[in-house]
Amino acid sequence: MNMQELVDYLNKTAHAYYVLDKPLISDSEWDRLYDKLLLMEKETGIQLEDSPTRRVGGEPLSHFTRHQHLNRLWSMEKAQSTEELNAWFARVEQAHSKDESLPPLSYCVEYKLDGLLLNLTYEGGKLIQAATRGNGEIGESVLEQARTIQDVPLSIDYKGTVEIYGECIMRLSALHKYNETAEEKLKNARNAAAGALRNLDPKVTASRKLSAYFYGVNYIENAPFNNEEGMLNFLKENGFPIVPYFKQSDNKEDIISFVKEINEQRHLLDYMTDGCVIKVCDISTREHLGYTDKFPRWAVAYKFEAQQQTTTLESVSWEVGRTGKLTPLGHVSPIYLSGATVSRATLNNMDDITRKNLGIGATVWIRRSNEVIPEILGIVDDGMSIEPIIAPTNCPACNTELVQIGANLFCPNREHCPRQSVGRIVHFASKNAMDIAGLSEKTAILLLEELDISRPSQLYSITKEELLRLPSFKDKKADNLLSAIQKSRHTSLDAFIFALGIPNVGRVNARVLAKHFGSLENLKNASEEELISIDEIGEIIASNIVDYFSDESSIDEVQALLSAGIVIEDNNTDESNLLLSGKKFVVTGTLNNFTRNEIQDKIISLGGEAQSQVSKKTDYLIAGENAGSKLTKARELNIPVLSEEDFLSMIGTAPKIDSYTENEIKTVQNEKKIAKDNEQLSFL
Repeated sequence: MNMQELVDYLNKTAHAYYVLDKPLISDSEWDRLYDKLLLMEKETGIQLEDSPTRRVGGEPLSHFTRHQHLNRLWSMEKAQSTEELNAWFARVEQAHSKDESLPPLSYCVEYKLDGLLLNLTYEGGKLIQAATRGNGEIGESVLEQARTIQDVPLSIDYKGTVEIYGECIMRLSALHKYNETAEEKLKNARNAAAGALRNLDPKVTASRKLSAYFYGVNYIENAPFNNEEGMLNFLKENGFPIVPYFKQSDNKEDIISFVKEINEQRHLLDYMTDGCVIKVCDISTREHLGYTDKFPRWAVAYKFEAQQQTTTLESVSWEVGRTGKLTPLGHVSPIYLSGATVSRATLNNMDDITRKNLGIGATVWIRRSNEVIPEILGIVDDGMSIEPIIAPTNCPACNTELVQIGANLFCPNREHCPRQSVGRIVHFASKNAMDIAGLSEKTAILLLEELDISRPSQLYSITKEELLRLPSFKDKKADNLLSAIQKSRHTSLDAFIFALGIPNVGRVNARVLAKHFGSLENLKNASEEELISIDEIGEIIASNIVDYFSDESSIDEVQALLSAGIVIEDNNTDESNLLLSGKKFVVTGTLNNFTRNEIQDKIISLGGEAQSQVSKKTDYLIAGENAGSKLTKARELNIPVLSEEDFLSMIGTAPKIDSYTENEIKTVQNEKKIAKDNEQLSFL
């Protein structure tokens, strides 16, 4: 396309993105075309009057009240490689060297949150205005909407006129929770936040449970700070939640390492980040460096590879799980996303496909965050001509007629469906269940196809001669698998309960059940009412447990396992004298010394209970790095929050571990908290 066509297309897509909150192309594609336009302008020496390189964003929607910002809200220069970042450093250093009165250069790094900018105005300590960015000079008033956000202070201690800006976001956990009950699902967190803040009905905004982090003062007279640290401290003192990541250094290599650190850890966060912002810390140096007609020269946004992209949905296959549930899997044109080539993406069920208006040949949004398999978020253009996706009527694995239960399709052929058989065996052999090392899905398929092993109990009758007949099995591999199977004959009650594969009974639930009932026989005889009375066990799980132990084939399989020589250690240990006896813990975030399973094992070994969700009955939350919604909920419920170091101090490594009292535990926790708070205040 020629320059005018490219300008028109970029303006159209920028308007859709910034103003209508209906993006037509991915961020990375827009950036690529924008860079192409920059190159054309450089080569020709021509810059059209309506070129997007002349301005910031798009015009505000006309049906909102227009608001003039007290100062311009600038866009940010982008860097997408270490080379571009080093070029920015060089420009800053060159400009800085021209004024010897300036302090030495120091840089800071912060998250670049992927939400919608929110600019707040305060006078006399009261919130009098809130606005979106708009075109940088004129935005849209969203005062009533902003007031519904808990993170937005309605009053502050500072009494002068001040503009504070930050990012309005929707946490991924909040998005997931909202979509569990919403009639119309939200496609992604960024658009969900933008759509809520720009909704004319503040009740809709409130229903989204938005969050906000703040990172800048856009206007203030006689500022009581002279650098970024002081500004963030000013924000914090006035009740604003500040950007969650802040590190500074006068060493450029440190800054680059901070950028890499954020990129490596961002998938663990409970909110979307699409990069980080590097700034010059000192405000007098910023004033010296000044601005171009678009960007501040003292800051740059380092953009990571997009975690959200567009591609084409080529086909849909249906996967059968161990419970018989069918899950649609979208096959898409391969794209490079978040460090991996993506060719498949998950869909939930047929309702999800219909709700998203998906079809074969559609251009779709795809996101890869914490999921191993990415998620298809929705269609780009509802007006496209696409081939409809038809739900299967028969199981793709065994051709049995499917049944609909709720929103999902199920294969009822539990005993003879090969995919269900393989799934049950793989689950039974998994590490947190019977821990049969070497029994992979590939091996389970071989066992089914060659030896007709369709039930876990049959594993215990396999001979070496049978294994040696299988492709790729030699003496050592056969011996290793048989040894692992033999070792699994002695197991704990919670591991055995989990291995049975009762629907919705996960590892934590299995431990709760083992601790409560003490033996498999007690669990088998439990009523639904008794099960529901247990913390962590709801009505659905209770019903599934009762159904499982009422099913003749399930009872036969459990008996066959016991007859095969499995010995289950009953959980009748007296834990009343153990250090953590009676205490309930939830673990969240990334830990340095433990995996999640390891620290849960440690808690249980000391008499505590490892819960999966925070509730009023939780005694402690152990929060590692990048803790998300569980940390937020714990604070809302005033539940004590322990760092990993706090927990290690609590359980101790000295001989007198059992001498810790609850008061001593709280003393350690409080001392750590005070030291940490003092350290953070001195840092800012």
